[in-house]
Amino acid sequence: MGDPKFSRSKTQTPTHPWRQARIDEEHALKEKYGLKKTGGMKEIWKERTSLRRYRNQAMKLIGRVDTSEGHFAKEKEQLISSLTRKGLLPEGSSVGDVLQIDIDQMLSRRLQSVVYRRGLAPTMRSSRQLIMHGHISIGEQKMTVPGYHILKEEEELLQYNSNSPFINENSVFRQELERFRVVETDDERDDEVEVREATEEFIDKIKSDSEDAPTIEDTIPKEEVKE
Repeated sequence: MGDPKFSRSKTQTPTHPWRQARIDEEHALKEKYGLKKTGGMKEIWKERTSLRRYRNQAMKLIGRVDTSEGHFAKEKEQLISSLTRKGLLPEGSSVGDVLQIDIDQMLSRRLQSVVYRRGLAPTMRSSRQLIMHGHISIGEQKMTVPGYHILKEEEELLQYNSNSPFINENSVFRQELERFRVVETDDERDDEVEVREATEEFIDKIKSDSEDAPTIEDTIPKEEVKE
């Protein structure tokens, strides 16, 4: 039957492991977007790999003499449409605008960042924990992947999971969160919700509440589990 084949990681790692400028930049990104303290660099490398793929595809199309018809016209349209739906490009963008996308835009479209920006969590770190513990859903679909790239049309469906105790507006978490929420009017994005940094006591309380919150398995009677 031959030797089994194992899929290789498609994430490209840095060409040099000890570039101080790159390391400092990645540490700053890791803190800004609340990435894993151990292994957070890999999340950044994954986003850089996706960004490099978009840029290479755009440069290939830009290098073509004529992309107004045929296969390349369709490929250009699909690329721009896909990045627009992902919130990386505004409506009416051209293929040249793909080259202007940076790593900050890629990281800001992760589910973890959007949950924080929509005001469902007080900090980036707590946003990641809420997702990992199954407290966040898109519509009826429970989400447990902080790195999921949420689509623009999915943002309106972002909410607390129906099985989460935080779905109750009278919960202590929701009441405390309202105290730290500040709505700021922006000319470009009027629907943005910015959240103040919470105190250490509040963050510790959120962590303990998330860990003690009942899971779906806890709500199932033991008799049904045995069956």
